[in-house]
Amino acid sequence: MLRIVALAVLALLLYFSFWPVPVEPIAWQAPPNPGYQGAFAENTKLAGVELLNIGDEHGPEDLDADAEGAIYASVYSGWVLRMAPGEDRFTPWVNTEGRPLGMDFDANGNLVVADAYKGLISIAPDKTITVLTDHVEDSPILYADDVDIAPDGKIYFSDASVRFGAKKNGGTYEASLLDVLEHSRSGRVLVYDPADKSTTLLVDGLSFANGIAMDPAGQFILINETSEYRIHKYWIAGERVNQIDTIIENLPGFPDNIIPGQDGRFWLGLVSPRLPIVDALADKPWLRKVVQRMPAFVRPAAKFYGHVVAIDADGKVLVSLQDPSGDYPVTTGVLETDDYLYISSLMAPVAARLKKDDKILAP
Repeated sequence: MLRIVALAVLALLLYFSFWPVPVEPIAWQAPPNPGYQGAFAENTKLAGVELLNIGDEHGPEDLDADAEGAIYASVYSGWVLRMAPGEDRFTPWVNTEGRPLGMDFDANGNLVVADAYKGLISIAPDKTITVLTDHVEDSPILYADDVDIAPDGKIYFSDASVRFGAKKNGGTYEASLLDVLEHSRSGRVLVYDPADKSTTLLVDGLSFANGIAMDPAGQFILINETSEYRIHKYWIAGERVNQIDTIIENLPGFPDNIIPGQDGRFWLGLVSPRLPIVDALADKPWLRKVVQRMPAFVRPAAKFYGHVVAIDADGKVLVSLQDPSGDYPVTTGVLETDDYLYISSLMAPVAARLKKDDKILAP
């Protein structure tokens, strides 16, 4: 009996030490977690949002509005849903047969979509789907994530991970967990030019490149770097063209989408508070491999906590809306209209909105 126990223990040790895993973790130094204080002091301003029916779908990861005021939502099943002006529920519009994430309308009324499985696509008003690009030079785009369009028509979008494609690794969330654990900084930002149909590398070396927001004047883009809890400003015009600044460091959570709002605001979604185990293991790549060999239910995962933030172009926090209960969880971003804040989620079975007023938009 003792021999059997010893063999079992040896087998477990060998498994946790040597079983092949897809990640090759890189050591890094996580900054100390500031927690919920100062501009991010805990509140409940996001509690009690109005829930919007999306049928049997889930994961309305991004939202956008057309010129007539209809709202669109990209969901897990591949559908882009539509909610007509004055309504309070979404209905199916177009299925990309992929996983649509970030969306933005171009000047011709086409909905440009970062599809994590297909690349950068365009959906015409008549619902015709065109793949704009799925490669940059000889490198495939494996995880198109967010997109925004410049005043000159150029399309800026993120490829979250060159290492872990969303389709190959079981979905966007599953692939993101692998990339966060590995931390190999393989994310990048690309630009597609409709004039000559070229795709160009703009920024690389990002640890899970995520949200992209265009300055309405076309001077810069903001970039969320999820795994390092920070936001960059990349100048695409002016005296500082092609230079990059970090405008927020050491956020208390993982930033996802970032979307231009009104009155100079940019809305940021934090999908989860930071996870102590992720920071604690940052400089211990071998132990991160051990973690990957554990059952999925005990590995680090997003914590349910609602949190969206408005910042200005220099990274100053203007608004922080939170729901510690996580009743509307894994918040990815905000679409701001004249009357509402429409809030997206990676996992929720509904979309949500919050009526705007001076109290909600107060610092």
